[in-house]
Amino acid sequence: MKEPDDQDTDGRKSERSKSDGRQSHSSRSASEPTMKEDYKSVVDTTGETFTEVEESYLGDDESYVEHLEGSSSSFQDDYVESIGKSQYMETPVPDAEEAEEEVKKKISESFFYDYMELASMPFVTPDSNIPLDLLTLVHSFGYDCRKRANLQLLDSNMVLYVAGNQLILLNLKTKEQTYLRSSSGRGIGVIGVHPQKTYFTVAEKGVFPKIIIYEYPSLRPYRILQDGTDLAYACVDFNCDGTLLASVGGNPDHTLTIWNWKEEQPLLRTKAFSQEVFKVTFNPEDDEQLTTSGSGHIKFWEMALTFTGLKLQGSLGRFGKTATNDIEGYMELPDGKVLSGSEWGNMLLWEGGHIKVELSRAAGKPCHQGPINQIMLDEGEVITIGSDGCVRIWDFETIDTADTIDETGLLEIEPINELQVDKNVRLFSMIKMNEIGNNFWLSQDSNGAIWKLDLSFSNITQDPECLFSFHSGAIEALAVSPLTYLMATTGLDCSVRLYDFASKTPLVQMKFKQGGTALAWVPRRVSNGGAQITAGFEDGVVRILELYDPEGLTSFVGRKRVSDADIRLKQVFKPHTSPVTALAYDRDGEVLATGSKDQTVFFFEVERGYKPIGYITTPGPVCQLTWSTASHPESTLLIICENDYVLEAPFPTIKEEEEDHDVVSYEIKDMCIKCFHFSSIKSKILRLIEIAKRKKQKELKEKEKEERRKSLEAQMGEDGEKELQGEEEEEEEPLPEIFIPLTPCHILCGFYSGPGKFWVSLGGYDSGFLYHCEFPPYDKSSDITEKKDEPFDFRLLEDTEDNPITTITFSINQEMMFCGMQNGAIRVYILNKNDPSLTNMEDYWHFSMHDNNYGCIKAISTSFDDRFLVTAGADSNIFVFNIFSEFALKKVMKAKVPSPRFGIETEPIPEDIEDPKAYSIENARRKREHDKLMKEGEEIKAEKRERIKALRNQLQKLLQMNEELPKHMQFKRTDFDLDSKIRAEIDRKTANKIQRVEKELAWEKEKHQLGLMKLQNRFRDSLESDTIVVHAIQSEHKISSYRLVKPSKYSKSKRPSQSERRASKFERFEKEGTGRKDSQRDTGGSISVPEESIIEKGKKFRPKTLSEIMVESQIEKTRKLILKAERAQLKIQQRKKEWEEMYKSKPDDDYEDPKDVQAIKEAQLYMGDFNLKTAPDYKIPEHMRVNAAKKEEELGYLDSMAYAKKMHMNKCIVSLRDLKVAVIEEIQCLVQELKNIQSTLHVSKHIPIPQIPQIYPEEVPEKRFQYDEETLLAFKRQQMKNQAETAPRVEQAVSAGSAGSFLRLSSGKDGDLTTSDSLSRSSKASVFNLDIPKFMEFERTDPTEVELEIMKRDEIKHLYMQQYLINRIKELIVTFDAELRLLRHQKLKLDTQMKLSDLHHVTLFQEMLLLKNFEKQENILQERVNSLDKEEQDMQWKINETLKEMEEKKNEVAKVQDQEKALYAGFQAALGENNKFANFLMKVLKKRIKRVKKKKVEGDADEDEESDDSSEEESSLESDADESGSEDDVFDDSVCPTNCDKGLFELALQLREKRLDIEEALVEEKKMIDNLRKEYDTLSKKVKIVATNLNMAEEALEAYQREKQQRLNELLVVIPLKLHQIEYVVFGEIPSDLSGTLVFSNHSLGRLQERIVQLHEENSQQQKLNKDCRERRKQLIREKREMAKTIQKMEETVSQLMVSKFGRVINLEALQTLSVNTTLEELKIKKLRKELSNAKEMKMWEEKIAQVRWELMMKTKEHTKKLHQMNDLCTEKKKLDSQLNILQNQQGNAFQGPRKADTVAREKVTELIQVQAERILALKEEVALLRKKGGLVLPPIHSPGENE
Repeated sequence: MKEPDDQDTDGRKSERSKSDGRQSHSSRSASEPTMKEDYKSVVDTTGETFTEVEESYLGDDESYVEHLEGSSSSFQDDYVESIGKSQYMETPVPDAEEAEEEVKKKISESFFYDYMELASMPFVTPDSNIPLDLLTLVHSFGYDCRKRANLQLLDSNMVLYVAGNQLILLNLKTKEQTYLRSSSGRGIGVIGVHPQKTYFTVAEKGVFPKIIIYEYPSLRPYRILQDGTDLAYACVDFNCDGTLLASVGGNPDHTLTIWNWKEEQPLLRTKAFSQEVFKVTFNPEDDEQLTTSGSGHIKFWEMALTFTGLKLQGSLGRFGKTATNDIEGYMELPDGKVLSGSEWGNMLLWEGGHIKVELSRAAGKPCHQGPINQIMLDEGEVITIGSDGCVRIWDFETIDTADTIDETGLLEIEPINELQVDKNVRLFSMIKMNEIGNNFWLSQDSNGAIWKLDLSFSNITQDPECLFSFHSGAIEALAVSPLTYLMATTGLDCSVRLYDFASKTPLVQMKFKQGGTALAWVPRRVSNGGAQITAGFEDGVVRILELYDPEGLTSFVGRKRVSDADIRLKQVFKPHTSPVTALAYDRDGEVLATGSKDQTVFFFEVERGYKPIGYITTPGPVCQLTWSTASHPESTLLIICENDYVLEAPFPTIKEEEEDHDVVSYEIKDMCIKCFHFSSIKSKILRLIEIAKRKKQKELKEKEKEERRKSLEAQMGEDGEKELQGEEEEEEEPLPEIFIPLTPCHILCGFYSGPGKFWVSLGGYDSGFLYHCEFPPYDKSSDITEKKDEPFDFRLLEDTEDNPITTITFSINQEMMFCGMQNGAIRVYILNKNDPSLTNMEDYWHFSMHDNNYGCIKAISTSFDDRFLVTAGADSNIFVFNIFSEFALKKVMKAKVPSPRFGIETEPIPEDIEDPKAYSIENARRKREHDKLMKEGEEIKAEKRERIKALRNQLQKLLQMNEELPKHMQFKRTDFDLDSKIRAEIDRKTANKIQRVEKELAWEKEKHQLGLMKLQNRFRDSLESDTIVVHAIQSEHKISSYRLVKPSKYSKSKRPSQSERRASKFERFEKEGTGRKDSQRDTGGSISVPEESIIEKGKKFRPKTLSEIMVESQIEKTRKLILKAERAQLKIQQRKKEWEEMYKSKPDDDYEDPKDVQAIKEAQLYMGDFNLKTAPDYKIPEHMRVNAAKKEEELGYLDSMAYAKKMHMNKCIVSLRDLKVAVIEEIQCLVQELKNIQSTLHVSKHIPIPQIPQIYPEEVPEKRFQYDEETLLAFKRQQMKNQAETAPRVEQAVSAGSAGSFLRLSSGKDGDLTTSDSLSRSSKASVFNLDIPKFMEFERTDPTEVELEIMKRDEIKHLYMQQYLINRIKELIVTFDAELRLLRHQKLKLDTQMKLSDLHHVTLFQEMLLLKNFEKQENILQERVNSLDKEEQDMQWKINETLKEMEEKKNEVAKVQDQEKALYAGFQAALGENNKFANFLMKVLKKRIKRVKKKKVEGDADEDEESDDSSEEESSLESDADESGSEDDVFDDSVCPTNCDKGLFELALQLREKRLDIEEALVEEKKMIDNLRKEYDTLSKKVKIVATNLNMAEEALEAYQREKQQRLNELLVVIPLKLHQIEYVVFGEIPSDLSGTLVFSNHSLGRLQERIVQLHEENSQQQKLNKDCRERRKQLIREKREMAKTIQKMEETVSQLMVSKFGRVINLEALQTLSVNTTLEELKIKKLRKELSNAKEMKMWEEKIAQVRWELMMKTKEHTKKLHQMNDLCTEKKKLDSQLNILQNQQGNAFQGPRKADTVAREKVTELIQVQAERILALKEEVALLRKKGGLVLPPIHSPGENE
C-alpha cells in the first residue's frame, strides 16, 4: 500500500530498486483498476483527525498502464505529492516553506493510519479477470524458531511472532491466528513490544524499509518511521518508559538510530559496528545509556551533549586476555556494569569497557554448556538461558560484587536454582507472562517449540509444558492426501508431521535418527483408505508409514485417548547410499521409483511388498521424478537431474522370482533410456528479443519520418525534402553476443507436456524462462556427455531474472499453474483448458508470503478437491490458502483420518534401519555375493590345506625312515627336494611378501615416527637437562639436579648496546676494504721476497763484473742522496704537524674543562633535595628512564645468569653421578678380589663383605629412552593384555609393565653399570686368584716345615689384604658421601639464590608487561617530541641562514653606498675648484628622471609586483624632482650651456646613468632586506609556537613517564628478610605494619655512611685544589711572558746568522729539501744497465758459435766412422762370396756322418730338460716353505740361458 509520508529527515528521496518496485508498488497498484481510495485528513483546532474514504473506479486504462511502466521511484514521488501533504494540513498551502513548517508540527495523539492503505497487496496483471483474493491465507502451521526475538507477549493470552511476510498474533487459549501483512512485501526484520503492552513495532525489510508502530488491541497503524536503515532492521527496543525507540539496521550499514517515535523523528543516528549486531537495549536506570552486542563485539553507548549538539558516543568493549566471541545475551546492572554471556557458556562482567571478572561454576565448569542466549534480572535474581536447554537462577548480589581473586580472572559461583527443560532443547529467548500469583514464562526453542515454564521453584511447581511444536529449519518435502484434507511434511529436523489443514489442527509427529528429504502419499490404488505415506531420508532409507485413527482400536480399561491420529512404521528398506531426493508412484500404482543424490533411480514392485526390481544410473544427482499421465500411450518416468540432464526411462520389466535369484546386482543395463542434455539458449532468446525490439523501433522511426516528411513538404516544398535527406541516420549498436555459461545451471523443476516432451525451469544464468524440450530418439551408441540438445520453445516469465521458479503444481482441471518462487513468493498462472504447451501464460497472480531472503518455497501442492493450496518453505513456515471458488465452502470442515486395519495392533513393528552406515539393497546383495564367493574360496583353501597336511606327514615319515637306515644307505636332505627351484621360488615369494608388508606398513611406520618425533620435539628437545637424583651410599642424603629447559627468548634476544653495537654495512665494508688491502700488500710482499732471495742466491754463485759493481755503486750513491732528502722533508713535515697539533690543543680564552662542566651539571642535578620515586613531583632523569626493550634485556640477563649457575650445578651433579659409578665399579673389583682372598682363608677369619651399592633408576634418567627388541615385544604383550582387561587393571598393568621393562633394561643391557675396564680388571683378578686352588688339586701330602712357613706367611699376607680392601671400600664410600654432602650444601645455597632470582624474575616480568602497555603511547609522545625538536632545529637553522643573508645584503648595501660616494667624489674632482658651472652640472647629475627598464616578459607574479613597486618608486622620485624644480629655477639638461665644457657635461650625463643604476640596485637590496626581515619575523613567531608545543610535548611525555613510574611503584616486590635484619622497632618491638619502612642492603647503607665522610674530605680537597690552581695560573702567566721574550731574541739571532752566511734571509726548509737531480742519475744508471745487458748478449752469441762449431766437428767424426764400417762390410762380402763358391764345390761331402746341426739341436734339448727339472724342484721347495708359517722364501732359480 501507499505510504503517508515518504520523505526522510535529511531531505533525501528514497531510492527503490526495480525488483522492489515490481513487488511492492506494482502489487498495490494492481487493485487500482477496480478501486482506488482517496484520503482526506482534516485537522481541527482541537487536534483531532478524521479520515474519509471514497471509492471510485478509474476509467483511463491506457494512462494507468503507462503509469505502471514508469519507475517505482516516480510512482512514489507522485504519491508523496498527491497524498503526503494532506496528512497534517488543514487546508492546502501553496508556499513550500509553510508546508514544511506545518509538517514539523506535533502529530495528534489520536491520529492513525489506514491499514488497508499500508498493507502490501497481490500483483495481478492488468486487463485480466483474476480476483485479488484468488488465494486467501487460512492458517499457518510454521514458526521461524531460529529468528532472534521472534516471540513477544502482548498480554497473558496473546503472543506475537513473524512468519515470512506475515505478522501472526496467536491467542494461546483459542489457538486463533490474526494476520498483519508487511507493507513492503519484502519481509519483516524484527518485532518489539512497548513496555506498557499498548503498542508493538514491526521493523520490516526491503529498500529503505519502514518501522510501523501498531496500537493494541485495535491493531491500527499508529506511527511510521522511515529511513532508519538501507535494507533490513536487525533489532529494536523501547526505553523503560516507552518514549524512545532504538533501532539497528542489518547489512550493510548497521545504523543505530534513536527515535522520538511518537513524532516520527530521528533524534540521533550513527554506525553501530562494522559487523552484524544482534541486540540493542536501553539501560533501565538511565535512558541516556545503551548497549549493543553482536558478532565478536559488545559496545557501550552514551548520549553526550557536545558543542555541536547531542551525540551518541560508543565505547567498544575490550576482551583483553579473554577470547573474542559473539555475544547473544547481556543485561545492564543498575550501577552501569553489564553482565554478558559468552560462546563457551561463562558469564562476563563488564566495567568501564573492560572485563572485570569471568564467572563460572565450581571446578571450572561453565555456567552453561554452550552459548548464553539471554540474561534477565527479575525480582532481585539473575536468570540465564542457554543453548543447553537449561534455565539457571543466580544471586544478584554475588554477581554485582564479584571481583577477581587471582591472575586467571575467574570467579566460581553456583546457581541458586536450575531447570532442565527437556532433552534436545535449545532455548533462544524467554519472556515473562503477566499472571498474578504465578511465575510463568514463555520460551522460544530454536529446535522448533514454544514452552511454558514455571520458575517458582516450589513444591507445586509445574513441569515444563510444550505449548506448540514446529519444524526446526527448512522443510524439505510436503505431500497431500488424495482422499481428505490431510498433509504430511518432513525436514532435516528428523521428524515427519501430519496436519489436518481443514480444521487447522496438527495431528501427530514421528521422530527418526536422520532428517527427511522426500515424501509421497501412497495412491488410492495401493492403499484404498489413503492411509500410507512413503518418506525418504538423508541416509538413503525409504520408510512406509501408516496413518490410522486410534479411536478405532480395541480399547482397554484405563487407556486414555492420546490424539486424533497415530502413525506407525509399516516397512523400511534402504535403496540408496545418499539422501533420497524424489519419490514417485506410477499411474497404476504398480511401481515405486526412488531417486537420490548418489545418481541412481531404484524401482520397486509395490504389490509384492516393495520387492526390488532394479536400478539405473544417471549422469547426475536426481532432483525430481515424474511419471507420465494416463493421456500418454505408455507409462514412462521423467528423471530430472541437477546438472542439465533430463532422462526418460520406460516402465521396468518385472522379472519372476526364479529368474532373479542368481543375479549378482540389481542394476538394469538393458533399459532403453532417452537422454536430453540441456544447452543454454538464453543468450539467443535475448538476441531475438533485441532484434524484434529494434525492428519495431525502426518501423516507428520510419513512420515518424514519413509523417514529418509529409508535413515539411506541405510547408516548405522541395527544401523540406533536402533537409530530411541531410539528416544522418543513427548507427546501430552491436547485438548482444551469444553466451553459454561454463558451469551448467541447475534444473529446479519440470513436468510432462506430452509424450516425449517436457517443460523445465532453471536457475542461475538461464532463469527467467520456461523451456519446452523434446527427447531425441534413443541411440545406444551415442555418448550422452558429449551431445548438446536445445529446447524448441520457451515462455518468458516476468520478473524472474533473479527469482526463478523452484516448484510447480497444477490444479485438477489443469486451468491453474501454481508456482513457488525462490524468494518465497507464490505465482498463479491462469491457463487454457487442455493446453499442455502453455500457449497462454500472460495473466498471473503474484504475492510474497515466505521470507524473501531465506524462504525459498520447497514444496507446493493443492488439496484433492482444489479447495486448498499448501506451501512449505525453507524458513520453517507452512501456509494454507483457500483457493477462490464461486461455490461457498462449508463453514466447518475436518479431515477424516483413516480407520485402522483389522489386526493392526497385533502386527509386529518392523525393525527400523537406524544405522546411517547400514548396507543399501544393492550393497547388501553385492555383499551377499561377495560373502558367497569368499566362502567358496575358503572351502577350496581348506581342502588344499588338508592335502598339504597329508603330504607333510608323509614326508616326515620318509625322513624318519631315512634316519633309521645305516649311514652309507641314507639319503641326503637335499635329495628329498623335488626341484631346488621350488624352494628358491618359495624363499623369493616370502621375501616379496615381507617387502610388501613393509610397504603396506610404511605409512603407519612413518606416522608413528612422526608422532614420536613430535613428542620429542614438544617435550624432550626443549629440555637442556633432565632431573638427576644422586643418592648417598650410607646415609639417606640425596641431591637432585635442576630440570633445565633451553634458554628463553629473552636471554636469546639480547639487544646490542652502543658499545656492543654491530658495525654498520659501511663500517664493515671499510674494515674489509682496508683489511683486504693490507692482506694484499702483505701477500704481495711475501711473494716478492722469495723471488728476490732466489735472485740473490743466484748472484752469490757467480762473480760480479766491473760494470755491475759500477752500476751498484751509482745506485747506492743516488739512493743515499734521495733518502737524505726524504728524511729532511719528513722531519719538516713532522715538525709542522707537531706545531699544528700544539696550536689545536691550545684552549680558547673562554675554555672550560669538560670534566668540570659535567661535574657542575651532575651537581646541579643530583645535589640538594632529592624526591623519592613515589613523590608526585618526582622527575625521572634521562638515564633512569626504562622501556620494554631495556627491561626485556635485563630480564634476559637475569635468565642467562640463572641458567649459567644452574648449568654449572648440573655439571657438578653429573660429575658426582659419574664418580659414584666409578666408585661402584671399583668396589665391585675390590669385592671380587676380596672373595678370591677369602676363598683361601678359614671361615673363622672372614670379615663380612660390604654390600655393593646400587645405581637407582632416577640417577640415570637417560636410560628410559633406550630399548631393544625384547623391550618392544614385552611392551606389545603388555598392550595386548591391557586391551583385554578392565580400566582399573589397565593402569596397574601399565605401571607394572613400565617398571618391569625398565628393570629388565637396566639388568639386561647395563647390568650393574660396570664398564669394560672394570670387568676386565675383575676377570683378570679372578683368573689370577682362582689359579691358586688348581695347584691343590693334586694328591695331598703332609706339608713340610718350609711349606708351613710359606703358608703362614701367605695367610698373614691375605689377612692384611683383606683388612686393606675392607678399609679401601669404606674409604671410597665415606669419601663419596662427603663429596655429596658438600655439594648438597652448595646446592641449598644456590636454591636460595634461585628462589630470589625467580622472585626478581616475576617482578621484572610484571614490569615488562606494564611497560609494554605503556610503550605504544610513549612512542607516540616521544615521536612528537622528536618531530617538534627537529622542526625547531630546522627553523633555527633557517633563522640563522636568514640572518646571514641579511648581513650579506647589508654589506652589499654598504658597498653600493660606497660606490655612490665614490661617484660623487670622482665627479667633484673632475669639476675642479671654482668651476662656475659646478652647481648646474651637479644638478644635472642629481636630477631624477624616469627611465624605461628593459624587462623580460615572463608573466610571473613576482616580477609584476616588482615592476609595480619600481613604478611607484619612480613616480615618487619624479615628484621629488618636480618639487625640487619648483624651488629652483627650471633648467634644461638636454643642452649644454654655452662656455661649459662639453666633456664635463657628457661626463655628468654618464655619471647620472651610473647613479641611477646604483640607486636602483640600492632599492632592490633594501627591498630584499625587508623581505628577509619579514621572513625572519615569521620564522621567529613560528619558533616560539614550536617551542611552546615542544615544551608541552615534553611536559606530556614527562607526565606520562611519571604515570608509568607510579604504575611501576604500585607493583609489589618480594624481599625475604630475617628478623635480625629489621632495625625498625617501636618501643623495642617490631611493629605489625612495615609499610613505612625502607629496605637497604648492607652494602648500600655502608656506602651511604662512607659517602658522608667522603664528601667532607672532598670538600676540603677541592678548596685546596682551587688554591693550588690559582697559584699555578699566576706562574704560567709569568712563564708565558718570559718565553715570548726568549722567542723574539732567538728569531733575531737566526736572521743575523742568515744574513752573515747567505747575504739574505732564506728559506731553510727549501734548502734542506734540495737533493740530486734524480732524472739524470736514473738515466746514468739506465745507460750502465744497457751496456751490461749488451755485453751479456754478445757473450751469449759467442758461446752459441763455439757450440755450433763443436757440433759440426762431432758430425764430421761420425761420418768418417760410418765410412770405415762400410769398407769393412765390403771386405766381408767379398770373403763370403769366396766361401760360397767353395761350398758349391763340396756338396757331396756334406751328407757323410752325423749332421752337425742335429747334434747341436739334441744337446740344446737335453740342456733345456735339465734346466726345467731343476726349476720344478725349486718350485716344490718354495711351495713347501710357503706352507710353513714364517718360512724363508728364496728367489727362483734361473736357467743359464736366462742369466745370459
